[in-house]
Amino acid sequence: MALVFLAVSILFSQKNRLILISSLKEVSLFFYTPLNLFALKKQIKILHLDSNHPLLWDQLQESGFRNQEDYTSTKAEIESKIHEYQGIVIRSRFKIDRAFIDKASNLQFIARVGAGLESIDCEYAKTKNIQLIAAPEGNSNAVGEHTLGMLLSLFNNLNKADTEIKSGHWNRESNRGHEVDGKTIGIIGYGNMGKSFARKLRGFDAEVLCYDILEGVGDANARQVSLEEFQSKVDVLSLHVPWTPETDKMVNAKFINGFANKIWLLNTSRGNNVVTSDLVSALKSGKVRAAGLDVLEYEKGSFETLFQDNTTPEAFQYLLESDQVLLTPHVAGWTFESHERLAQVIVDKIKAKYSS
Repeated sequence: MALVFLAVSILFSQKNRLILISSLKEVSLFFYTPLNLFALKKQIKILHLDSNHPLLWDQLQESGFRNQEDYTSTKAEIESKIHEYQGIVIRSRFKIDRAFIDKASNLQFIARVGAGLESIDCEYAKTKNIQLIAAPEGNSNAVGEHTLGMLLSLFNNLNKADTEIKSGHWNRESNRGHEVDGKTIGIIGYGNMGKSFARKLRGFDAEVLCYDILEGVGDANARQVSLEEFQSKVDVLSLHVPWTPETDKMVNAKFINGFANKIWLLNTSRGNNVVTSDLVSALKSGKVRAAGLDVLEYEKGSFETLFQDNTTPEAFQYLLESDQVLLTPHVAGWTFESHERLAQVIVDKIKAKYSS
């Protein structure tokens, strides 16, 4: 089996056979043993561009990989040396575009410690035989729990009531809530995240529907239906799709008005999947009863801050002031447990690449 790697000339002796491995990117003749696999990994230099759970660094090092970190250099400075590395570990520090990939002449994999790969030019990376590694299974449980928490808070006015009481107001009737039982919950995007949310809903007497561009993804927790049936039945819309050209600004005025019922909207996917100004119009008209948003279209690519400048868009100002809206700062998958789990998934996938 061909094993892709870059090595300085190494000489191995095994059962009186000498194998010379020169500076080649692909070799087919290699005798796999724990000893020579460890030596091979010593030739794999991995550049860590973001800090992560320490187990990621420690376990890669224990497995024989050579770790180096650079959390502060500019993208241009990274580009000037990226040809020295066979692997990158990144979260969302900057976009890995065609120009970056062209400079990464020895790159064998890009590992993103997170679920999505939208910050990477995936198609171009594949043409360079660069393996793309992500960890959607690492934080799916956290996302499912966070989404359920948002739903229950909106249904029962928990945050609104808390704020009012702390301001000296004891309002019972205006905080009368809704029950999940008897509602139809609709999930768009039935992958790791959507399935996790559906599992959390098993304890409720609610109908759960899913819509996905892939066929046959429904299961015992959610019935897959057409978009037409989906929009005709759901009371709650929960988004769990990646950000792609197909999903960009997907939830706009036309899409929202296509629902037969007034809906609650939950978005723990990507902010750019929702047109905020159209959502605000729907909140004002009552077509959207309330919204729980963990992500916003105003986020910068790193997801660490919001605006590119100091101006506050009018639509976002409405979200800030509305008691129909619950906001969190892109933390649905950001738990202590998922922090560790994401790192472990990435380690396991990198190790598997060089062990198969």
